[in-house]
Amino acid sequence: MYLDFSFSSRQQELRQRVRVFAAKQLASKARDIDRSGRFPRENVQEMAEHGLLGLPFPVEYGGSGMDIQSYCIALEEIAKVCCSTATINVAHVLSAFSICLFGSSEQKKSYLSSMTKGEELGAFAATERTGGSDVASITTEAEAEGDKYVLAGDKSYITNAGQASLYVVLASTDKTKGSKGLSTFIVEKETPGLSFGEKEDLAGMRGISIGEIFLKDCRVPRENLLGKEGDGLKISLSCIDRGRVALSTIGVGLAKAALEASIDYSKKRSQFGKPLSEFQAIQFMIADMATEIEAARLLTHYAAFLVDLGTKFSREAAMAKLYSSEVAMRAALNAVQIHGGYGLSRKGPVERYMRDAKALAIMEGTSEIQRMIISRNELR
Repeated sequence: MYLDFSFSSRQQELRQRVRVFAAKQLASKARDIDRSGRFPRENVQEMAEHGLLGLPFPVEYGGSGMDIQSYCIALEEIAKVCCSTATINVAHVLSAFSICLFGSSEQKKSYLSSMTKGEELGAFAATERTGGSDVASITTEAEAEGDKYVLAGDKSYITNAGQASLYVVLASTDKTKGSKGLSTFIVEKETPGLSFGEKEDLAGMRGISIGEIFLKDCRVPRENLLGKEGDGLKISLSCIDRGRVALSTIGVGLAKAALEASIDYSKKRSQFGKPLSEFQAIQFMIADMATEIEAARLLTHYAAFLVDLGTKFSREAAMAKLYSSEVAMRAALNAVQIHGGYGLSRKGPVERYMRDAKALAIMEGTSEIQRMIISRNELR
């Protein structure tokens, strides 16, 4: 299979435009967002104004009509300066994809168009305390009643919880069918019966709003069912796989930020009469970081290429997410080591990179879950 590794002129322009945007409008706030743990609502608005919430969606629904590879190019630049902002973007795009891929024309006109423009922020609500990657154990139920569905259950660790205005909720419409009886619903924030718990106080990715969602006698119109009853697993896996490709891009951006900080510091900091960058031990660490980042980026863009091609990509998405998140962790740890005592100081960015990298390795399926997916594909 022939692969073209070059970026089109449009993709090059996109990368430069987002790089400038991130440097000017996001970078200066990243430290404050991390220290305070506040949700950066202004960053969401600025991304919307720059068309970064609708990049991979059709123009007819307010998107930019670009492919997933282009989205990854833009997301990497955002992640380099603020992983929290990039992750908020991914959670929104993930929920929008469920509507784009499986929604009716009416749902796309009503919801997708407003999401691509940033008028509505989205969240994908699948995880429960007893069922994260194991979707078959989900206990949230949806019962048809007249012209509505009545949803009941709790969701946990939902990104954008309480901040999003639209929630794509996974629930069981037929318990006897297990995972084949799952369905998805669009639930608006102001729907009676929908409420929210406290935001989790995270060690990393502190700007994202991760929390609980409670559904108690929550009634949604029948037309808010996505696809058909029983399509929930298919919808969830399709969107989660795309989410893994996006999160692997965040890993690349985070690792790149750690590398650039390490190079800059090693040239400025001197020991024994010469810059750190002249010590072979430091050079080898930087060489390994640079090599792994390139490998992670290639894995990520290959997975994105398969998405755009319309072929199966679950295995490659898992590989990309696994490798990129672990590369990000190693790069962040090396950056702390190169910075020495200053690497542990909250005055600098690299200790934040380390915490963010650990959070990344857990989101959208831990490294162990990714290895399970990969091994199942290899052994079948």
